[in-house]
Amino acid sequence: MDWKDKKVAILGWGVDTQDVEPWLRKQGAKITVLDEKPFGTAQGKPFGDLTKYDILVRSPGVYRYRPEFEGREVTSKTKIFFDVCPGKIIGVTGTKGKGTTATLIYEILKAAGKKVFFGGNIGKGIFEHLDEMDKDSLVVLELSSFQLIDLHKSPHVAVMLMMTSEHQDWHKSPDEYVEAKSKITQFQMPNDFVVYNQDYPNSVKIGMQGKGQKIAVSGNDWKGEMRLRGGHNRENVAAAAAVAKIFGIQYSVFGEVIKNFKGLEHRLEEAATVDGVTYFDDSFSTTPETTIAAIKAFTEPLILIAGGSEKGSDFTELGKVISEAKNIKAVILIGLMAERIKEKISNEEIKILRGAKNMAEILEQVKSVAESGDVVVLSPAAASFDMFANYKDRGDQFKEAVRKLGA
Repeated sequence: MDWKDKKVAILGWGVDTQDVEPWLRKQGAKITVLDEKPFGTAQGKPFGDLTKYDILVRSPGVYRYRPEFEGREVTSKTKIFFDVCPGKIIGVTGTKGKGTTATLIYEILKAAGKKVFFGGNIGKGIFEHLDEMDKDSLVVLELSSFQLIDLHKSPHVAVMLMMTSEHQDWHKSPDEYVEAKSKITQFQMPNDFVVYNQDYPNSVKIGMQGKGQKIAVSGNDWKGEMRLRGGHNRENVAAAAAVAKIFGIQYSVFGEVIKNFKGLEHRLEEAATVDGVTYFDDSFSTTPETTIAAIKAFTEPLILIAGGSEKGSDFTELGKVISEAKNIKAVILIGLMAERIKEKISNEEIKILRGAKNMAEILEQVKSVAESGDVVVLSPAAASFDMFANYKDRGDQFKEAVRKLGA
């Protein structure tokens, strides 16, 4: 695309668009940054008059098929990058596990001496490194449905992880969510590859699309050592190992990286062991499904910290898993969802504590029930906004409170 002298509106000023703006200016585009204005919604023009711009560059959170975009040329940073990247792209998507798997793939490729770059949905800029890339470069991108929805190209290696339902507040329907994810394989050619999780029907459905070479994986495939906890992470590791093999990387390299990989912050992150009690920060878990995965990651006596603000979740299955778990000895419920989660727990032998108003009080409740050999997991299954600024703040406060226990 020729950007010179084009009037370009960037819709939404977030991490994802900030690094593409200097690149567009360098191409000669005339840039205007527009943030959504709620007062304009009544007129159907929350970004104002868009007819004066030649091209609209939307941020991922801006829904692609809005009525005011009809008849306009709309693109995104991700679409632009797929057009201009000189190297090979490894795209990673799925309902959960994208960040962990993409990071692990990046670390493996780096350890193997590849010229590799990392970006996408994980909050790292990629355009700032574009000038360093060449035809031998590999680029690992974590891709959400928001970024995939209007892609017209697929990556050289597509990684399709576990696929359930998510973001129904953004997508018009579950089918649209699946269709958006499908773009990761839809345009692949015979010299491309797709690694897909064969344990999830929608993952298989997407993996079967396109002309890329098909590689099915399962959590049972990985038999090596790993620091990451849980069956869901075994699935992520199996996918990363399959990608390593595509690029001819030896087990001696990728096996060592996997064995030492600690995972990402706030995702079943081991925080500390104090007086024989080990604490895990899983604050990134904001849905019942991810908390269920966290519970299943442990066999040790478990104290679960759960609850938070409303996200429209159904806690029925979570309550069932908690009630039937043989190792859960106590549940500390916090925030606005505490009562709703409690209603779904039917096992009266599990001790339930409530009423803590801050992280210090939460840890006091933990201390009242924890014994050496126990595991304590902050895995809220809910948003954080009733008590904390965001999930990062919640996790950081948890880890700081744990450190104080050991001081």
